[in-house]
Amino acid sequence: MTAGSRLHRSTLVAALLATALVITGSSPPSPPREQGVAAPGQEYAPPWSWPLSPTPVVLRQFDRPEQPWLPGHRGVDLAVEETARVNSPAAGRVVFAGWVVHRPVVTVDHGGGVLSSFEPVTAVLDRGQAVQDGQQIGTLDTGARSHGASSPGAGSHGASSHCPSSCLHWGVRVDGEYVNPLNYVTDRRPSILLPLRGP
Repeated sequence: MTAGSRLHRSTLVAALLATALVITGSSPPSPPREQGVAAPGQEYAPPWSWPLSPTPVVLRQFDRPEQPWLPGHRGVDLAVEETARVNSPAAGRVVFAGWVVHRPVVTVDHGGGVLSSFEPVTAVLDRGQAVQDGQQIGTLDTGARSHGASSPGAGSHGASSHCPSSCLHWGVRVDGEYVNPLNYVTDRRPSILLPLRGP
């Protein structure tokens, strides 16, 4: 067999094999079109715990003002029973326990420029004391109006018209800027879409 005939035969065999692959459909199938479906629930452990137990109802959401000097709601209001126990949502140190504009306030420094404040709360710890996650820092004070308040509505969150009933105001600051406290206790991650293969 000459070299030319061997080359012709090899070319013919290759062509026949390629044709057979096309006819039998051996080429890989096209990927199915993807449809978005919600990802299955995944375990989520929030970095902080709620300052109240059981998990409270949020009466008023965080409302960041457009500018620091404009009105807004720099925290969340949580429904609470009168004289309820208020706990630190994370480990830290009490850096303030006193009165601010007729309201008793407790502030905990969690480190890294993160502080959380609670009002109207009467502290059970002194300034400078370390606290653990879930440790009691005070009790709700619904009688704060009596501490020097002279005008209607000047009392505490629990006793004034700020809330229709007793509530705890919880604020969180990061490097001096107010942020939404719910970011630390609820799953705020965006929904993830997974591909759904067709039949």
